[in-house]
Amino acid sequence: MTTHRLALASALLLSSAATAAEFANPLVMQRADPHVSLHADGFYYYTATVPEYDRIELRRTRDLNGLAKAETKTIWRRHDSGAMSRNIWAPELHHIDGKWYLYFTAGRLDAPFDIRLYVLENAAANPLEGQWVERGQLKTGWESFALDATTFALKGQRYLVWTQRPPASGKHMTAVYIAKMDTPLSIAGKATLLTKPDYAWEKIKFDVNEAPAVLVKNGRVFMTYSASATDANYALGMLSASDSANLLDPAAWSKSPAPVLASSAATGQYGPGHNSFTTSPDGKTDILVYHARNYQEIKGDSLHDPNRHTRAQVIRWRADGTPDFGVPVADVVH
Repeated sequence: MTTHRLALASALLLSSAATAAEFANPLVMQRADPHVSLHADGFYYYTATVPEYDRIELRRTRDLNGLAKAETKTIWRRHDSGAMSRNIWAPELHHIDGKWYLYFTAGRLDAPFDIRLYVLENAAANPLEGQWVERGQLKTGWESFALDATTFALKGQRYLVWTQRPPASGKHMTAVYIAKMDTPLSIAGKATLLTKPDYAWEKIKFDVNEAPAVLVKNGRVFMTYSASATDANYALGMLSASDSANLLDPAAWSKSPAPVLASSAATGQYGPGHNSFTTSPDGKTDILVYHARNYQEIKGDSLHDPNRHTRAQVIRWRADGTPDFGVPVADVVH
């Protein structure tokens, strides 16, 4: 190998090592379904599912590596009975039209897995302050198992994307839907089914497409989702569409036939999924935030294993403008 090639290879290895070590993974222990957003005030706002499934926490920090030590405030707790009394999952914080909205999933004491989408609202500038008001269920057009709502705006139109069991499907499977929003609390018109489990890797133990997350870049809309059981089989899939397309037209979207992020024995990371997207403080570097475990074998039901930890890594971009998520990076040795 020539001296030039050796130098280039060395530089690439150093670059890869720097990227891998950029975050002190895991960022937060025992926090699944992480959602991070960088707000105009320069703070990252973070929320995630707690292992007790009983409350919603918020943190804020100027440095993602500081999340573990950031002030943690419980802003809402589940009810004792009735709606929103069990399985408090997948909170997401969004700033829309000058207010904060927190979308989350919840079941009932008498039916813990009869889950639906709900919304909290706060008009304070800092969402760790002010009053959080319950705004009720976010209706999707039919009543069935529903979870993992997210929202994004494109060219003046806001959209809701979420997971739900198809109406009258007769199957315990979940699919991802999209609809236009007319307010932060409601959708306008009918939902469009974007993806359901089609491939074998999406149907391991359970037929699952869930937890959508949206990244708009390079003239495209990239939508990741998670598939299969929440153990080492959990993996990220991806849809993409032109940002000028009719996003309510299923034909506008293409679906990757293989996972875009999956378990890696080489790095000791298993079941990466339920991600969100953010950027570096200067907006120049795109960042993938997700959860994963650092062991493969789970005793009992994976839903009750608390060790899905929040992690982050830099997204690389291919020459064709598509994201390369690589493999889930190894834990940092402290």
